[in-house]
Amino acid sequence: MDIKDKVVVVTGAANGIGRAMCTSFARAGAKAIVVADIDATGASRVAKEVGGLAFAADVSVESDVVRLVEEGTAAFGPIDLFCSNAGIGVNGGPEASNSEWDRIWQVNLMAHVYAARAVLPGMLRRGQGYLLNTASAAGLLTQLGSAPYSVTKHAAVAFAEWLAVTYGDRGIKVSCLCPQGVRTNMLRDAEASGIGVLLTESALDPEDVAETVIEGLAAEYFLILPHPEVADYFGRKADDYDRWIRGMRRLQARITHGARAT
Repeated sequence: MDIKDKVVVVTGAANGIGRAMCTSFARAGAKAIVVADIDATGASRVAKEVGGLAFAADVSVESDVVRLVEEGTAAFGPIDLFCSNAGIGVNGGPEASNSEWDRIWQVNLMAHVYAARAVLPGMLRRGQGYLLNTASAAGLLTQLGSAPYSVTKHAAVAFAEWLAVTYGDRGIKVSCLCPQGVRTNMLRDAEASGIGVLLTESALDPEDVAETVIEGLAAEYFLILPHPEVADYFGRKADDYDRWIRGMRRLQARITHGARAT
């Protein structure tokens, strides 16, 4: 996809990767950018920066996503690219509360489902359209210390994959963005933990991720990997799953021991 003259919607756009994508899309000549976020003030700020339309939306609420698509279409015409980018993190394992599991499930997975429900009918009628779903390298590998994040990001990758297989021959393009560490609020919140420190070592700026997105959309890659090493890790996992799990156990032990030492 060439972004020039396209109508684009970005969720989770008030900061981090979402904000950087809006900036890159504007620079690439997008016709219109709908800047959506639960943070209405932040969305307005970014919309002013890129000359777009701010939209306050909680992507975990389907009616908000439907309204986002309807009002974006009414303002600018058919949506060419919908970037379902909003996401949250929750630490812990099975002991995490039901409310936390429900909350992250709604944001990290169901928001993608709601977006697809809202935009696919129009895209299919036109025989064209693009969905970019932000997942994470955790969706291909795992996230030490956070079962809810790992599980929901795996689900996000699986849903994007299903969309690509099911609708690819009907003109619908799908890409799944799977970065590792990115210098965002989420990573800063995790820096006190061992995994946060580990991810910080190779972290990218959001602007670098956004440029990789532009390149990935142009090439129409399914997996957009700002950290190329993730492809190697994923290959090793597929090649010998048991060996990969043993390696991840060693990494977890190293992180745990390091945290105890400090």
